[in-house]
Amino acid sequence: MKKQEILTELEQLARDLGFRIRYEIGDFSGGSCLLNQEKLIMINKRLTPEIRMATLARIFAGMDLDQVYMKPAVREYIEDERARQNLSKSQDDLPE
Repeated sequence: MKKQEILTELEQLARDLGFRIRYEIGDFSGGSCLLNQEKLIMINKRLTPEIRMATLARIFAGMDLDQVYMKPAVREYIEDERARQNLSKSQDDLPE
């Protein structure tokens, strides 16, 4: 799949999971929150599509999505992000 197709699928996954996505300008990359009982994902609109994809995948990597249907390429992208997060955490735990 092309990057734009994966990004579109990730955005659709967010909607399927009940999130509203807002692209805004600011001093942040992105994340999820609950605002007035609404599940919200904020993403900096100045980011490249690759970073937008990684931001969405990072959010989904922390969720149990085993029972959620998604295209194999999208699941693989999220799993790759989960592996990067786990590697980063394990490196943070190493003594200096």
